[in-house]
Amino acid sequence: MKKISPCLWFDKDAEQAMNFYLSVFRDGKPGEILRYGENAPMPAGTVLTAAFEIEGMSFIALNGGPHFRFNEAVSFSIDCRSQAEVDYFWDALTADGGQPSQCGWLKDKFGVSWQVVPARMIELLKDSDPARAQRAMQAMMTMTRIDIATVEAAADG
Repeated sequence: MKKISPCLWFDKDAEQAMNFYLSVFRDGKPGEILRYGENAPMPAGTVLTAAFEIEGMSFIALNGGPHFRFNEAVSFSIDCRSQAEVDYFWDALTADGGQPSQCGWLKDKFGVSWQVVPARMIELLKDSDPARAQRAMQAMMTMTRIDIATVEAAADG
């Protein structure tokens, strides 16, 4: 386990969430699963934590009950190299109840927030021509899923 790992609090879907993320991210692997014992807040045998790794980052999924919910204050950003990669992650993470938001943000079916960000978008926002960067920003602000070609066209004026 890494020195620091995000711990994601789920009501009761920790193992399902882990399996979902492992299916979405091709470079992932499951880790140790700990289960509640007798006289615990959940029935004995219920998953307490499910450790997993995606893209070299360690995560812990915790079944902690309905006390806390995810919100947009914390999100995971996915650096995408192509429109095909943007589309893949967008479609996978919004499937089965996920919710698109704006500017490349979404919530997956478990309520976890993600930013699906094309590397080209960041390049355009850092363009040496401030007007070009501003046009790219304005185009992005009108989108849910970021469309690289549309943002490039807007940047070019």
